Amino acid sequence: MGSSLQFAPSEAVVEIDPDADLDTSQVEDLRDSSGDGGGGFGGGRMALGGGGLGLVILVIYLLLSHGGGGSTGGSQSGLGGLNGLPEIGGGPSSVQQGEAAERLKQKCATGQSATALDCEAVAFINSIQNYWTTQLARSGTPYRPVSTIFFTNSVSTGCGEASSDTGPFYCPADKKVYIDLSFYKELETRFGTQGGLFPRAYVLAHEYGHHVQDLLGTEQRVRTRSGPNSDSVKLELQADCYAGVWANHATQTRTASGKPLIENITAEDKKAGLDTASRIGDDFIQTHLGSGRVNKNQFTHGSSAQREKWLTVGLTTGNPAQCDTFSPGVNLG
Repeated sequence: MGSSLQFAPSEAVVEIDPDADLDTSQVEDLRDSSGDGGGGFGGGRMALGGGGLGLVILVIYLLLSHGGGGSTGGSQSGLGGLNGLPEIGGGPSSVQQGEAAERLKQKCATGQSATALDCEAVAFINSIQNYWTTQLARSGTPYRPVSTIFFTNSVSTGCGEASSDTGPFYCPADKKVYIDLSFYKELETRFGTQGGLFPRAYVLAHEYGHHVQDLLGTEQRVRTRSGPNSDSVKLELQADCYAGVWANHATQTRTASGKPLIENITAEDKKAGLDTASRIGDDFIQTHLGSGRVNKNQFTHGSSAQREKWLTVGLTTGNPAQCDTFSPGVNLG
């Protein structure tokens, strides 16, 4: 596959079983042939009023999927910049995609390869989906595995055309997670996060939390799209909680080989994850990367304190039932 983005080890290091088999069929690799994640974040970000930074996680999901009365059928009303955009022409052919899939399969065969960012992501995706498969089966809801799309610069989705500037997102119209892996470096350089394996896992687990919400019908309950008590904020905080729930069970979540992919998540890992959650809160973004003023009426993801709180709820309880952010009177924090 060529060179890949890699990060130097730190004190906060999630341990991935080097002998575990990885299932790359859960990933579709649409990057260029170098497979290095490329792209970067050179352009300006989508702004939300007052010149503030646009949504970083799930901007398309919230603003596209709920246009037209919450439909997930691909309606793009409600997001002017992406509304009605055509599909990207000249996408990779089936032959190219097949070659990319084979390269990724050979490269990311076992957990030993997880020093490379794309293989690390495969390991986390496998673990996250294995957990939700087991968890939802207990409640009688079948879990449907979905792919994560690795892309560079831009991608065509069931929710419209997106660029790397969008950040990672889940598209309910085609039920896929999308990420340009260079986003992880952006978290460190632009948002000032500590970085590390667990914060990167948290980003993916959050997106798959939205897939769980889609399967359970929760995302269809979203009516209000902004404000400190909006349905959008409740949806995001619940996805944070679901990410923590997976992390609580990660070291007990087994693959087909009978062994967990994730062998250890340290206290330092969790601290780094909470630091990341605090730096993608609406108030932090507005203050440090936007207009410099906090406007709660424009909140769509929740404050830093709220995001930390609900990730912590998931981490400490490991119980999806404790992630109910929608019940009347619930204290969002």
